[in-house]
Amino acid sequence: MKQNKYDDNVFFQKYSQMDRSVKGLEGAGEWKTLERLLPDFHDKHVLDLGCGFGWHCRYAAEHGAASVLGVDISAKMIAKARSMGNEGIIEYRCMPMEDILLPEASFDIVLSSLAFHYTPDFQAVCRNVSRWLKPEGAFIFSVEHPVFTAQGTQDWHYDESGQIMHWPVDGYFMEGPRQAVFLGEEVTKYHRTLTSYLGALAAGGFEVTAMEEPKPSRELLDSVPGMQEELRRPMMLIISARKK
Repeated sequence: MKQNKYDDNVFFQKYSQMDRSVKGLEGAGEWKTLERLLPDFHDKHVLDLGCGFGWHCRYAAEHGAASVLGVDISAKMIAKARSMGNEGIIEYRCMPMEDILLPEASFDIVLSSLAFHYTPDFQAVCRNVSRWLKPEGAFIFSVEHPVFTAQGTQDWHYDESGQIMHWPVDGYFMEGPRQAVFLGEEVTKYHRTLTSYLGALAAGGFEVTAMEEPKPSRELLDSVPGMQEELRRPMMLIISARKK
């Protein structure tokens, strides 16, 4: 059965209190980097896989998209997204991204934010996205960085006094599920190497046009306690690709 942690009441309440849930895109540390890589949405048909609260769907609609489809496995996420408006342009569907069936060549842009590390088969995702995209269509997504997912525990190594020493990276080439702790709750994530991400894109018929390892903005570094530590290792990876 596909994981649906976000419909767990306790987990959902904790997630709803995060900055990225309360403030939207401006509360997401990687947003300014991702925004820079986004294509022109004017008159485009857009698909958002793992759309969550629909922040990126609404951004696309507000920037001229002709239509936007947001897909998420979580009924709680979809209900929240629907409550926030723009349904004249945006359609939301509650179902796993791996199971959705869509017409070939029906989208100009496919987006995904921090969702693909929850699916065990990224190659299948790439094959599907390639079918759904029109020729020259754009595929832009963010995931947790392989350096961040490799160890599995997703926590720093501390000394005897509780001070951060370093970020452990181990088992890098041993791809597969990891039992991570996120918001104090155990969550299954899937680690894969950078080679596997890029190889799956190539096998799916994509050309990578940009790749970024986003750093916190100066504003976040100055205003959020502990944010300086985010300069010590990459947490996220953003890739922009084009269907050849």
